[in-house]
Amino acid sequence: MKKIIQLTILILVSSLLLGCDTYNKEEFKKSAQTMYDRAQTNLKIKGNFCFYLGSVKFPYTDEPVLADDIQWAIWNKAKLAKTLPLFAEIGLLTRQPVDGKEELYHYDLTDLGREYQYEDIDRRDVEPIYDNSFCYGPIKVIKVTDVSEKTYERGLSGYNETQISVYFDYQVVDTPEWVIHNQDKLEALYDSSSVQLPNVTYPHMLLYIKGKDGKLYQKSSPYFLKQP
Repeated sequence: MKKIIQLTILILVSSLLLGCDTYNKEEFKKSAQTMYDRAQTNLKIKGNFCFYLGSVKFPYTDEPVLADDIQWAIWNKAKLAKTLPLFAEIGLLTRQPVDGKEELYHYDLTDLGREYQYEDIDRRDVEPIYDNSFCYGPIKVIKVTDVSEKTYERGLSGYNETQISVYFDYQVVDTPEWVIHNQDKLEALYDSSSVQLPNVTYPHMLLYIKGKDGKLYQKSSPYFLKQP
């Protein structure tokens, strides 16, 4: 079964230490901003917040659930039955009824949809899987508010590990009108934190791992993938 996993990066970060027990908050701020900016450039996405549609290749025609569908296909079709009509209503997709087939529709991207589309193609299976999202809202890191360190006997790697938690405030730049005007509908399908509004300051935390070499490695998702 295919699982949707947020992109995780592990990159060496330098210049974060001021001394043995003191961390440079300004350098953490620069590191976080670089990570979010790099995601937009490398993935060619409009921002760091993404509404996941499901596995779908456009243009797409509704496919009813079949008796021999595997569980993943059933789940995916159930997602598309919710997400595609919503984004057609919002204006990022077209929606046309299929002749002679009740309750089935053709979908395709509008110009607005193409502008905000992020398509991740997984070619590991026999047939490529097209995971589609609409992404918005570049993150602007405002300030690092706190840095804490804790050592675990069994960390994320399964052995003794020191984790650095970096707490910071951010704002979202250029939230588009289609997100703002459809906040209630989007939050009803996704979650109450799925819409990031302009001129609002939000808290977040990034995780760093201290390697055996004493250097810090950043292990965080450079974008937020919202599931329906």
